[in-house]
Amino acid sequence: MNAIDKSISTDITLSHLLDVLATSADAPLVFHYDGHAVKPGYHVTEVKAGQFSALDCGANPEAWSEIFVQLWDIDEDSRTPMPAGKFSAIIRKVSDHVRLEPSAKLTFEVSDGEKPMSLYCAGSPRLKEGSFEVALAPRPSSCKPRDRWLTEAKAKSACCGPSANQSCCS
Repeated sequence: MNAIDKSISTDITLSHLLDVLATSADAPLVFHYDGHAVKPGYHVTEVKAGQFSALDCGANPEAWSEIFVQLWDIDEDSRTPMPAGKFSAIIRKVSDHVRLEPSAKLTFEVSDGEKPMSLYCAGSPRLKEGSFEVALAPRPSSCKPRDRWLTEAKAKSACCGPSANQSCCS
């Protein structure tokens, strides 16, 4: 069984992405997924916002906001990668018509027009050699009650480990 590498994904928010891209608007924006970069002619074909309500497998109510950015991974007209400022302008244009929650979870939908669309979460953009690089990792399914339990157990073991200050333990 292959495990999904969660180390590059942090479920960044739209506001985090835009804040980082604003530091160098002319820098090319390159997304990396499945071991390669998107083609230079990629398009942002759709941006959509959703408000979700659900019941998880532990019968706990869940609610969240999510923004989906659809990338069409094509090479067209010998174009160069989209500048960060153009990507940000597309998002601003969408926000003129659709309410985009800045703190919403950000998901990328990517397809080359041949293969089915796949869902990815994004790592924080990094300015590398004059280009912004954004690593996309497959968005895994999860069990929210188990995830909460693991987070609590990890926090407790970090607090009460051998070298931890014992005053934080109950």
